[in-house]
Amino acid sequence: MSRTLSRTLLRATTATVLAGGLAFGLTACGSGSKDSGDSAGSGGTVKVGLITKTDTNPFFVKMKEGAEKAAKANGVKLSTAAGKFDGDNAGQIAAIENMVASGVKGILITPSDSKAILPAIKKARDKGVMVIALDSPTEPQDGTDALFATDNKKAGVLIGQYAKAAMAGKTAKIATLDLAPGVAVGQLRHDGFLEGFGVSEGDPSVVCSQDTGGDQAKGQTAMENCLQKASDINIVYTINEPAALGAYTALKAKGREKDVLIVSVDGGCTGVQAVQDGKIAATSQQYPLVMAENGVKAVADFAKTGTKASGYVDTGVTLITDKAQTGVDAKDSGYGLANCWG
Repeated sequence: MSRTLSRTLLRATTATVLAGGLAFGLTACGSGSKDSGDSAGSGGTVKVGLITKTDTNPFFVKMKEGAEKAAKANGVKLSTAAGKFDGDNAGQIAAIENMVASGVKGILITPSDSKAILPAIKKARDKGVMVIALDSPTEPQDGTDALFATDNKKAGVLIGQYAKAAMAGKTAKIATLDLAPGVAVGQLRHDGFLEGFGVSEGDPSVVCSQDTGGDQAKGQTAMENCLQKASDINIVYTINEPAALGAYTALKAKGREKDVLIVSVDGGCTGVQAVQDGKIAATSQQYPLVMAENGVKAVADFAKTGTKASGYVDTGVTLITDKAQTGVDAKDSGYGLANCWG
């Protein structure tokens, strides 16, 4: 599929979602904010706040780019914040407070801590600010007005099913390189992978589990630790592609990169290229640009009509691999590269 056609399809998907009157949001951990315009007053410019977990992860960089484009298209001003690290809940709280004080009409946020962020979100909503979760739900999900996100459980299930099929009955020795405690997106992907593979938490086939924070260097260290614990690992699940590439580096150092199956989630351009290069066997691709564009549009619509977005919209996920397995729906790396981000 060509890039032009893929972009056309994404725009069509966006239009369909918006026609349904649903909306969504974004996330992050932000201690400071950058303001691109005046606050919305009587007859003033509508302001939208975007809080991302970091300003370096390509996923959140693409979200910010999408939000900036949508802000221009919808005639609103975007104010942004980013945390110092993935998991900076205090930074997210400070960002919310700063944005509310500046007069934003709505905030797009991906919760770093799905529960600990709730009091700050409630304070914002009590003051009439619409808060939309993007990518990651709060716990409970109705802690925000709406959720626009990948079905992260499904993303995990897809790569779990793929790994199971690829093993073809061989005895599995699994390492899970996870995100961090308290982060819903990480738990959903982890649980989905286990479900797709057909095992439960605590199953003896899972011989090592380590947190990586979604970081490449930490992914490498985690893989090194797992290899010390169980040298016969033959499947590696990773929370995202940076962690997967870190795991690949550790495996290559041990001469194991050819005989260990690595599966992941995200669908960034670097990750899909790694699939094409044979470093990662498969990844579940998600679409942050669509999330951000529709999140901004939802706030703009709220400012015009007074109607808040509500409910959940699945922004889609696609399994990407160049080594298809019978019974598992997938697209190849060519499709992935045409629709990737970062």
